Amino acid sequence: MNAICLEGNVIARPLTARIGAEIEGVDLTRPLDEPTLKGLRAAFLRHQVIFFRDQPISHEDHLRLGRAFGELAIHSGVAGLPDYPEVVAIHADADSKFVAGENWHSDLSCNAEPPLGSILTMKIVPDYGGDTCFSSMYAAYEALSEPMRQFLAGLTAIHDGEHVYRPIVGNNGKTFPCSEHPVVRTHPETGRKCLFVNQSYTTRIPQLSKLESDAVLNMLYRHCMAADFQVRFRWRPNSIAFWDNRCTQHQAIWDYFPRTRSGFRVTVAGDKPF
Repeated sequence: MNAICLEGNVIARPLTARIGAEIEGVDLTRPLDEPTLKGLRAAFLRHQVIFFRDQPISHEDHLRLGRAFGELAIHSGVAGLPDYPEVVAIHADADSKFVAGENWHSDLSCNAEPPLGSILTMKIVPDYGGDTCFSSMYAAYEALSEPMRQFLAGLTAIHDGEHVYRPIVGNNGKTFPCSEHPVVRTHPETGRKCLFVNQSYTTRIPQLSKLESDAVLNMLYRHCMAADFQVRFRWRPNSIAFWDNRCTQHQAIWDYFPRTRSGFRVTVAGDKPF
């Protein structure tokens, strides 16, 4: 696909017709001027996930980039770094029993106000494997039949963090968010509709019986995994992915054990889905 030139010398090279673009012309180790920020925001909203290469950012750079898009959120499930509580380590090696994000999910959809987006930088990557897949929930919604869209329009779903984080932190008295959100949400900036259920956090549709809820959710989970809604990103050291949690899902592929994959993530706060 042809490159798209945006404000501030931002160049977006789409990776698929539906989702994903690599960004050129930006140095994230320096403060960004307003035209560059406008260009990045336009690319972010259009492509849903944007990728950067060769960006050796520090924690301070990482935080500055996140704050350019909104207030940063403290992760409600796992602790951040001691000196940088907004920065969460994403690490797997030969001693890991599981990795973050193995199942398809939208980050922290259990929160009453799920994140706007997440920014992940990888510092150490395996020689092969360790890709992340992203799926467009705009595309997933638009591919549904009109009768199914009408059926889903009035439904909500329960998103629970308990079963996700309890195995990680143990019985330490901490409680985790549980929230109810529309099955179909409207993106607050683009106005487009998208599906907002995921197999990691979503547990049921309260308007339906358990049998009905399980059937509908399992169908939607399978539907959202369709390959033609996806882009797959191959990491290199100092690559960055910035994805829109409001209209995407993602899955980290753990196909590199026992090799090491290590980086850091910040989360941009969002608002209540409608």
